[in-house]
Amino acid sequence: MTKEIIESQSKKLGAILQYLNKHSAYYQRIFKESGIDITTIRTPADLTWIPFTTKDELAHYNDDFLCVPKSKISDFVTTSGTLSDPVAFYLTEKDVDRLAANEAEAFRCANGSKEDIYQLMTTIDRRFMAGLAYWMGARKMGAGMIRVGPGAPFLQWESIQRFSPTVLIAIPSFIPRLLEYAEANGIDYRASSVKSILCIGEPIRNPDFTYNELGKRITSQWDVKLYSTYASTEMGAAFTECQEGKGGHLNPDLLILEVVDENGNVVGEGEMGEVVVTTLGVEGMPLLRYKTGDLCHVYYAPCACGRHSTRLGPVVGRKQQMIKFKGTTIFPPALFDVLDMVPEIDLYQVVVSKNEFGNDEITILLAMNLEGAAFKEKLHSLFKSRLRVSPALQFITTQELNHRIFKQEKRKPEKLIYL
Repeated sequence: MTKEIIESQSKKLGAILQYLNKHSAYYQRIFKESGIDITTIRTPADLTWIPFTTKDELAHYNDDFLCVPKSKISDFVTTSGTLSDPVAFYLTEKDVDRLAANEAEAFRCANGSKEDIYQLMTTIDRRFMAGLAYWMGARKMGAGMIRVGPGAPFLQWESIQRFSPTVLIAIPSFIPRLLEYAEANGIDYRASSVKSILCIGEPIRNPDFTYNELGKRITSQWDVKLYSTYASTEMGAAFTECQEGKGGHLNPDLLILEVVDENGNVVGEGEMGEVVVTTLGVEGMPLLRYKTGDLCHVYYAPCACGRHSTRLGPVVGRKQQMIKFKGTTIFPPALFDVLDMVPEIDLYQVVVSKNEFGNDEITILLAMNLEGAAFKEKLHSLFKSRLRVSPALQFITTQELNHRIFKQEKRKPEKLIYL
């Protein structure tokens, strides 16, 4: 990053430390217990004097992180609760404006402009921060937004044909289903107005930035540009790809980023580590050195697009989701990648459980119409060739599989569950 970026972050860091020391019950306690003199922390490099904040601490002391009276809160959201109970997050009016500024910049990074029309294929309700961010970002940029929500292929295509959006905002695994619906119903999707897709919630690239199997599946059928984005409720910001497709760009005005190894040391260029963020400009619930649990490769060198901000590669996995299976370490995206290679598979759910000896077991739930010795052998061989091990397969009705994946109370499809 440039000297100007570091100087700007240092100034904002000093302000947030003073603010937390005055308003945060949690960080007041941390500063006191750790003997931290915040006036000695002058640059992002000095943050190493401060302990990490973990997901467990955020959940256990949730309201102690709140820095304003609840009467000042404009929007109440929760985390997705993928691996644990959702955690409350509170946004003031200033935080909502910050969210809008972040997403407007993210849209611009993904080659968007006020001339675009965005079609939102995720929920904007159910306490989901991302849906709010997309809508607010489009307004901030001056672009149009069609709020369709998740699923409903008929309504998605009816909206595309009626309003001619140029960009879709979607969970990428939904796109093959959207294309299958179009082909089954005589819709010429190749002639549609859609030029690009902002992909959320799932990676569409490998660590070397080539498309993974899901990315290949989409782009082999549809001539659209895919942009990855990585974000979380806790950071209230996003890492978004530019046209180069070489990692999501940090917005240095909103976050200080560290990517650290198992010992908490910053990793080098192109190396993998856990993503740690310090939020800047947050009023409701600022966080210092928050460990996201997400593992990514990091790139500090300037991008060919001209930006000097740090970039993150696709999420390889979450530390909490590491599976030890038959002597092999596996992250769920590796399982998804194999399943996305098989054109016959439209729906699947990965179930991780423990056997009587406390060891991890993996079962793949698939639609019953696929059941057959030839298909099983093909899938087992594919898993063994890619991952060296093969999980158990279980076949259930398409109705039951749909019900398990697309739950009414969930904001995202449940492709992975832990028992």
